[in-house]
Amino acid sequence: MPADALTDPTAVHGAWHGTLDRANSDVVLIVDDVPDNLAVLHDALDESGYTVLVATSGETALQRAAQAVPDIILLDAMMPGMDGFEVARRLKALAQTAHIPIVFMTGLTETEYLVAALESGGVDYVTKPIRPKEVLARMQVHLRGARERRQTRNALDAFGYATIMVRASDGALMWQTPLARELLERYCGTQAPTTPEPVLTWLRRGLAQLAQGEPPKLSIERGATRLTFRLHQQTGDSDASAENGDWLIVMREVSDTAVIEAMSLSFKLTAKEAEVLYWVVKGKTNKDIGDILGSSPMTVKKHLERIFVKMGVETRTAAAGMAMTRIRQLHPQFEG
Repeated sequence: MPADALTDPTAVHGAWHGTLDRANSDVVLIVDDVPDNLAVLHDALDESGYTVLVATSGETALQRAAQAVPDIILLDAMMPGMDGFEVARRLKALAQTAHIPIVFMTGLTETEYLVAALESGGVDYVTKPIRPKEVLARMQVHLRGARERRQTRNALDAFGYATIMVRASDGALMWQTPLARELLERYCGTQAPTTPEPVLTWLRRGLAQLAQGEPPKLSIERGATRLTFRLHQQTGDSDASAENGDWLIVMREVSDTAVIEAMSLSFKLTAKEAEVLYWVVKGKTNKDIGDILGSSPMTVKKHLERIFVKMGVETRTAAAGMAMTRIRQLHPQFEG
């Protein structure tokens, strides 16, 4: 590899053209401020069929990673300016790059430095002087997991599922499908890498009880629509405990507008009366229903009185029971 290419942080096989052949090779980003180290690794990886990107500083590494989204990163721990630990922390804080496995390259073998490498987001480390065969062997292990996660993500995207992956150890939202991004912003007002607090609480509680079976779904309501969350599967390192693993969560938006319309037709209710009955079935009080519909509890009470007459019942419990029976006949999937 030419010396001038090694000093050019945009180099990939000597040039960067903005497109990468991911179908035929994995993309590796090597980050090291020493050209000789880059040359040794570049040649070994190139000969093994990898597409190789290089960066000679922390700042450039962040740019290359965001632009190219490599399949794995080999990262020097000690560099002038921004060191490898800080680079790793920043990469793991971005949803676009949080999923990329990072293997640290370090000449520091003291326990505190190795712990720092793992705590900042590294999945593994190799010690200097670098032995290319060892690096290749370590990379293969982590690339297999990354490849499986990428295939799962592509399949979910193709079928239009709203899916997120959350790292249970620190609660980071590592990636999401486009539909998931839209739903989380709409229902929770959050953006990656932040996992909504109700989702994180539900996940951790569910993982703690996983031995007893799959945890129940989580539902976040927004009017007559709700967003449900279901634990799908653990991905990546099969040796990781449930509490420290990466988890796929599938989301689904459900609208009960059709249920409200069915109640209106079945019991000859006005649209507003059908809405009130819907929330009665959901177990809401008059005050709760008033807050949801923007009216007073007294107005809700008057609606209920008319509902009782039309349905031929005298109590709230009887109205809810009759409505639930009819709903289950027409919409078996309804969750009351």
